[in-house]
Amino acid sequence: MTANSNRFSTYTSTSVGTGTGSEGKKDDQKRDMWSSMLDSVASGKRLPEKNLLVLGGSVDSQRDFLEALSSNDTRKNLDRNNQKIPPIANSFALGYTYYNVLDADQEDILARISLYLLTSPAPSFTTLIQPLLTPQSIPNTLIVILLDWSQPWLWMRQLREWLLLLRTVIMSLSQECKETMEESMNNWRDRGRTGGSVNLDGTGAVAAEGDVALPLGPGEWEDGLGLPLCVVCQNSERIDYLEKSQGWKEEKFDLVLQYLRTVLLRHGASLIYTTPSMPSPLQTLVHASLGIHSLLKRTPLKTNVIDRDKIVVPPNWDSWGKIRVLRDGFDVEQVSEGWVIDLDQPFPMPRIENTGDPSQANGDFHGIDEPEGSAVVLYEEQVQDTSLDALQLAQGIKDTSRLEVPSVDTQAFLANQLERLEQAKKADEKAGKDNSFAQNATDDIISDHIGPVQFNMGGIQVDADDMVQRLKDRQAYGHSPEPPLDDESQLEEGSTPVDTATLAKFFGNLMNRKPTTPGPVTEA
Repeated sequence: MTANSNRFSTYTSTSVGTGTGSEGKKDDQKRDMWSSMLDSVASGKRLPEKNLLVLGGSVDSQRDFLEALSSNDTRKNLDRNNQKIPPIANSFALGYTYYNVLDADQEDILARISLYLLTSPAPSFTTLIQPLLTPQSIPNTLIVILLDWSQPWLWMRQLREWLLLLRTVIMSLSQECKETMEESMNNWRDRGRTGGSVNLDGTGAVAAEGDVALPLGPGEWEDGLGLPLCVVCQNSERIDYLEKSQGWKEEKFDLVLQYLRTVLLRHGASLIYTTPSMPSPLQTLVHASLGIHSLLKRTPLKTNVIDRDKIVVPPNWDSWGKIRVLRDGFDVEQVSEGWVIDLDQPFPMPRIENTGDPSQANGDFHGIDEPEGSAVVLYEEQVQDTSLDALQLAQGIKDTSRLEVPSVDTQAFLANQLERLEQAKKADEKAGKDNSFAQNATDDIISDHIGPVQFNMGGIQVDADDMVQRLKDRQAYGHSPEPPLDDESQLEEGSTPVDTATLAKFFGNLMNRKPTTPGPVTEA
């Protein structure tokens, strides 16, 4: 007890006393040691922040994408811990939400992914994207462009609009951000490549014996954006609908895939088809592209270019040779060069005036002056919406993507209709005269050929022509009005007297007439 009291008194006297300078320095060192330890623990528990910039699609399709990306196990874990699911605010302009990536045991949180959602490639939204790209966030950012199988004939045009928007944003960034993007792209060129030393998720790869790192092929990584890109084609179950309703064949589906793989190869991008009701490697592809990997279980990402509704093309895997093998007759060089022409256009692209001349539209239905050799034009010439009316396809100057159609003035419309009705009336009158003349001529010709028609009816010989004429005369007499009586005839009829006395005597004799009695009957 005494030793304990002495130690307590010594500690208290040292701690409360003024002390010397050396003792004060020791206290400062202790404080620095504890603060550094606390900071290290806090930094160890800090979640890695990853960013997803989701472009395209609709409000509902973006929600479907998030539903497919965040697994059901994650949501079950949130319900078990009585945590609320983060809301999705993507109805206006730039939307936002987030979700946590859990490990295989659903206990540890590997990272938190923030999703920034944008549905329209309007030029005014470039100022909303620019603050998201900083030297700190660029290495942890992935761009996702959503396409939908409900309108595959618009894919190349939509891709061009989003990539032109991204180029506009990137050109406005600071020099430090551009240098960071260049360094990030240099690292991305080796990730997941066959024979390379880095996996797709950024971890080290063990090269097998005989594997050699392949150099970049033609058309590969020639237009790097500075950020990794992933294109997601949603609702691939509509492939069967296109095959049944619009008569699409395997050649058409392969053509669409070849176009996508050719243009995405220039950006080092990945491609995947998804179906809402079926599991897909979307989560594995996105998480690996962001450098998120499980510490307990690794899920391999398998390439699939055979199943038409389950396509998966990872980055740094494709090449022109593999694209040609899919279907013969596809000109990879022409499409790749045409895509270069498309990306050299200003943003937004200038629209042409509707002058009424279909030749000025260059085969474009969207009112945009397309450059010569454009890959978008080549794609839309081969992949069209066959459900459109033939008149719409013939009128190439009309913009079928617009929701509003300008109406014609009411008086002008009625005047046009009146002219059409007059023309139709004249045509009917002329046709009626021609028909009546032809009918009369036909009757005369028939009569001359067959002569009079006679037949026997009840032993009486009847002339059919004479009977028909009599029937016509009787019908005409029945419909004709009775001639009015003149005054003389009316006077003659009115002057005839009626002998009422004679009539009364006649009827009286009939009433007073007595019956006669029969006489006796005599027998012979």
